[in-house]
Amino acid sequence: QVQLVESGGGLVQAGGSLRLSCAASGLTFSSYTMGWFRQGPGKEREFVAGIPWRGGSTTYADSVKGRFTISRDNAKNTVYLQMNSLKPEDTAVYYCAVRFGVSVVADSQSYAYWGQGTQVTVSS
Repeated sequence: QVQLVESGGGLVQAGGSLRLSCAASGLTFSSYTMGWFRQGPGKEREFVAGIPWRGGSTTYADSVKGRFTISRDNAKNTVYLQMNSLKPEDTAVYYCAVRFGVSVVADSQSYAYWGQGTQVTVSS
């Protein structure tokens, strides 16, 4: 049973930083990628960043390039999203997800397992 548990969300002022964590368990297959998505109020869920679990290039949405960094700690089975220079438009529930395969894709339909989400609120 795959489980993903996000943490690290909260309230921060514009320009501030947060680091989200996603602890994964039950990942027994050999090739998969991890992604972060977000869903703001009244908006559709959108791709934020992704990383292959066993190495390879990271991928970011244009809206977060240069501000967010995705990384992983294989020993801890944890993926992180470091978010700097936060803006009010970054306010959303952030989800981590896992898909089978070695390529990062932005299509949420490609991801098989999801965490419960963590709220990030950026005040102006």
